[in-house]
Amino acid sequence: MNKTALLALLALLVAAVFYWDLTAYLSLEQFSAQRENIEQWRDQWPLLAAALYFLIYVVITALSLPGAAVMTLVGGALFGLAWGTLLVSFASSLGALLAFTIARALLHDWVQKRFGNYLAALNRGVERDGHFYLFSLRLVPAVPFFVLNLAMALTPMRPWPFYWVSQLGMLPATAVFVNAGTQLARVDSVGDILSVPLLLSFAALALFPWLARAVARVLQRRRALRGFQRPRRFDHNLLVIGAGAAGLVSAYVAAQVRAGVALIERERMGGDCLNTGCVPSKALLRSARIARYVQRAPEFGVSAAASGVDFKAVMARVQRVIAAIEPHDSVARYSELGVNCISGDARIISPWEVEVDGQRLSARNIIVASGGRPALPPIPGIEDCRYLTSDTVWGLQQCPERLLVLGAGPIGCELAQAFARLGAQVTVVELFELLPREDSEVAQAVREQFAAEGIELLEHSRALGFENGDTLLIEQPGENGAEQRRLHFDQLLVATGRRANVDGLGLETVGVQLRKNGTIEVDRYLRTACPTIYACGDVTGPYQLTHAGAHQAWYAAVNSLFGGWKKFAVDYSVIPAVTFCDPEVARAGLNEREAEARGVAFEVTRYELDDLDRAIADGEARGFVKVLTAPGRDKILGATIVGYRAGELLGEFVLAMKQGIGLNKILGTIHPYPTMAEANKYTAGQWRAAHKPERLLALVERYHRWRRG
Repeated sequence: MNKTALLALLALLVAAVFYWDLTAYLSLEQFSAQRENIEQWRDQWPLLAAALYFLIYVVITALSLPGAAVMTLVGGALFGLAWGTLLVSFASSLGALLAFTIARALLHDWVQKRFGNYLAALNRGVERDGHFYLFSLRLVPAVPFFVLNLAMALTPMRPWPFYWVSQLGMLPATAVFVNAGTQLARVDSVGDILSVPLLLSFAALALFPWLARAVARVLQRRRALRGFQRPRRFDHNLLVIGAGAAGLVSAYVAAQVRAGVALIERERMGGDCLNTGCVPSKALLRSARIARYVQRAPEFGVSAAASGVDFKAVMARVQRVIAAIEPHDSVARYSELGVNCISGDARIISPWEVEVDGQRLSARNIIVASGGRPALPPIPGIEDCRYLTSDTVWGLQQCPERLLVLGAGPIGCELAQAFARLGAQVTVVELFELLPREDSEVAQAVREQFAAEGIELLEHSRALGFENGDTLLIEQPGENGAEQRRLHFDQLLVATGRRANVDGLGLETVGVQLRKNGTIEVDRYLRTACPTIYACGDVTGPYQLTHAGAHQAWYAAVNSLFGGWKKFAVDYSVIPAVTFCDPEVARAGLNEREAEARGVAFEVTRYELDDLDRAIADGEARGFVKVLTAPGRDKILGATIVGYRAGELLGEFVLAMKQGIGLNKILGTIHPYPTMAEANKYTAGQWRAAHKPERLLALVERYHRWRRG
């Protein structure tokens, strides 16, 4: 039967059901009214009654019509617990298989073709663990069975496993419902409803989802740990792999609650943030800003004493800053806190054990916080270039004359501007556009500043290949279509993203799964597919931010140590992010681009920083504050700030969003004058002005006129 004929038959059957209002017979009231007649007919023709009941149940389930729950209760009332459970179990499973088959024939190919990219992860999960997931969902009556029938039909689940897993998974709930039906058959008055057996039946229904989830968790845990020998004793409560921001916070939290914790790091304590990321980059940016101020000195009425940059001295200062902050993340400090700091390469060899350079360590739980590293784009000839990344750029002792930067994301923008201010001739090549996740006017503000400082920005340009180790051939938009151009450089800086550090960790040994982008897949409690192993930070994402990794680390540590009693789902509701170029770009929550993509209704309130007294006094009167709010309300959906010290200004909006504080309360808060922070209050004032109670003000105006006589 082709799809058209099947669809026509299905539509005809459904139309017939609703035309003759057959669903009206599928109610407890109708059954109660006809109960004696139905029972007499059942007693006279027991096999025929059972067969007819079975057939009706199959049709209802196959067509996904309302009434299956009532039919289950009726089955218990008519045939008792044993026979009722048997009939309902097979009828519901057969009907579910028919519904599955119909939905697959009509929708599977179309859905996979249209939404295959979005469903890729789901498809892989179903192929890998579909039987278990289906069984878990079948155990929980709160999940509508007809929805599950249709949903599973759109996945790679095969019909026969779908049938037998459904048969087993629905059996416990079926028995509970049928048992409730055996009691409903005895209801003659309101007093009967309060009978002990009936109350016990519904109590079982209420408790069943909780019991089902507990059983499912136990089965899943046993399945994941099958084949491994659990140690009889553990060396530690927690092993943490990686001493970057996420790993340090994980170890710190564990130590604070007096857990035995070991922290394993193969390179330097502090990870990327301290040694090659946040700290050195901000030190470099500060020197670059000072160099820029020297250039702008006449603007402030100051004669510049010197205009040169001692690049070696700049890089030496970067190292001094790292050294000054290093004790915060040192072995000495964490050892004093009670953390067992271990240097070496860690490899997971079981759900509870890690091998470090031949030494075997054990713990009840493991946290993987191994971070990430710069990703190298697959551009022909790049291996022949002496390229730098955000990890290796700190070894430079001479500022390159011509610097080519690949990538115009946050890292590329920050370093490109810093080197330009320190004397390099900088060209930035970006396949898409500058800061592609930000709104267009945000990127435009940075784009204009780059142009003013002589940075050549080549957006929508494709790198075709490197020649001779010092030339890049690109394809860029031109007046007559795509044009090719050669860019010559002395030094190449690659800033095209990062990848997770998962190689050599032994994750495959314990069944830990990776996402398509190479990061570790975790659930909302940051637990991997192996229930004793958690992950946080850049190695799992989704935010490659130091503070996001530290935020995740609290959840990973607490859930790993106390998850048997209480688990906490990680909260991503308000994650701030700052790009520390000049002007700074800071954002939390939604921007216009994201809100429109998600279909979220919003209003925009904008305040220009060229109107702010402190910005004018500091010579930084450029940029803006933009806040998205729910229509007609002061609830903050997102805030974007572009300008001097934008990252510092963002904190107030982050607090407000996290604690549910609206713009009205920010407006009512005293801000010291003159400060940049007043921009937040004035933005709230802009919103208030746009939502004035015009009718009330008209009445007040009349009142004042009356008072004047």
